[in-house]
Amino acid sequence: MSANPYVAEILGELKQAAEQLDDGQAELLASRIGEARKLFVAGAGRSGLMAKAFAMRLAHLGLNAYVVGESVTPPIGEGDLLILATGSGETRSLVSMAEKAKSVQAAVAAVTIRPESTIGRLADLIVRLPGSPKEQAGSQAATVQPMGSLFEQTLLLFFDGMILRLMKRCGHDSAAMFGRHANLE
Repeated sequence: MSANPYVAEILGELKQAAEQLDDGQAELLASRIGEARKLFVAGAGRSGLMAKAFAMRLAHLGLNAYVVGESVTPPIGEGDLLILATGSGETRSLVSMAEKAKSVQAAVAAVTIRPESTIGRLADLIVRLPGSPKEQAGSQAATVQPMGSLFEQTLLLFFDGMILRLMKRCGHDSAAMFGRHANLE
């Protein structure tokens, strides 16, 4: 069987997911990003990969953006924003990051399926994305995809949409961003 029917089904799920996104939450996150001194992003597993892609684009915009855990990541502090990408909102390492950020008066944004989660309760700002947490995917009609795939794909698209929103706010275009692209590759 061709892969096309599967891709079409995934795209259909992503279209439904996109229709559920709250533009007010996205606008609030964009505002907080614009106000922050430094931006820190983190996630675990595939969500972490989507967060890293987002941090890269934030840096291409000229913002002080860092991936938590990298050797060149500075300390977080007051006036900074930690953005956590977490389907469940319960990943222990991310909960610890949120608690640490709060203890030094940094703001926390959670991009999650579960606003009522531990990280959701710690967050100053929540963006709810649709999807099934990886431990429940397949048990609900929300997705035919395995584990947390729908959330992770929606996360990447949401973050890319956030970059477009920020580009418009800053008056940047792709050419300006390319000037900040790595050149030692």
